Amino acid sequence: MPDTGDETVLKFPILIGDIGGTNARFAILADAYAEPKEFPIVKVAEFPNIDDAIQSAILDKTTLQPLTTVLAVAGPVDGDEIALTNCHWVVRPKVMHQRLRIPDVIVLNDFEAQALAVVALGEEHMEKIGGGVPEHNASRVVLGPGTGLGVAGLIHASGRWIPVPGEGGHMDIGPRTPRDHEIWPHIEPIEGRVSGEQILCGRGLVNLYRAVARADSRQARFSTPAEITAAALDGSDAVATEALALFVTCLGRTAGDLALVFMSRGGVYLTGGIAQKIVPALKSGNFRAAFEDKAPHSALMRGMPAYVITHPLAANAGLAAYARTPSRFGVELAGRRWIGA
Repeated sequence: MPDTGDETVLKFPILIGDIGGTNARFAILADAYAEPKEFPIVKVAEFPNIDDAIQSAILDKTTLQPLTTVLAVAGPVDGDEIALTNCHWVVRPKVMHQRLRIPDVIVLNDFEAQALAVVALGEEHMEKIGGGVPEHNASRVVLGPGTGLGVAGLIHASGRWIPVPGEGGHMDIGPRTPRDHEIWPHIEPIEGRVSGEQILCGRGLVNLYRAVARADSRQARFSTPAEITAAALDGSDAVATEALALFVTCLGRTAGDLALVFMSRGGVYLTGGIAQKIVPALKSGNFRAAFEDKAPHSALMRGMPAYVITHPLAANAGLAAYARTPSRFGVELAGRRWIGA
């Protein structure tokens, strides 16, 4: 069974890794004061398993042998075999002890790491999208459309920041306006429902684009999120423009819902590559209008700030902050830390 060990002590060198559905980003901390030694981004599809990826792309490229690894994975951490939600890798900490000779393995949720990043990064790594001044030590929410839709909360209690991971990307999301009702029947449901991940991620933007085209009996010219985003931002395709506007609106609705759940007076933070690429659309007004449209609490919502995190390696910044000073964070390790013999 996993062993929690001493939660306030992690032995260096520490391998940190943000494992998404498409890419994995690794770095090694030689000690508590060193800057992370970063490695090229690993394409998940190019390796049959995470152990081969770490050995080939990381350990074979350095003389540092990690004594601890802290991994953030896209999926719930449950048991000794941790399957990722949107890719074929399975994390097996006990196998890592043997194959990679890493005696201490900690596995967190990827958006838990994004939540840690919120307090690890400064304002120079954030683009503000409306609202007031964040309250010191107030609750916060992080969400990010990527391969899927990640969600986490962050609360402050007993002098520590406590990340609250979850699977909020799978909440139901439905139509509100007459135009929504025209488009929604063309969005393919999963087992009878449309969740956030059917709309608010890369493939979700494609789903929206195709649904808008079908609602108007128009041709869908594009097939990738990058094509749709580019055409929307330069105004060259009306269907793409409407799809991205609806994407931003739905993201604002969901962000506002989560802000109410956590009473996020410390701010709502959008993270990931998609959010970074669509900052102009997020600033156009649709996001903020949808975010604040939460009667009877619209006045409360107007005061809550929202940000796009612009740091390219935000999750690893959060993991590094935790690795250096675990006592600053209330990260629950029961069932998520494996210490070898």
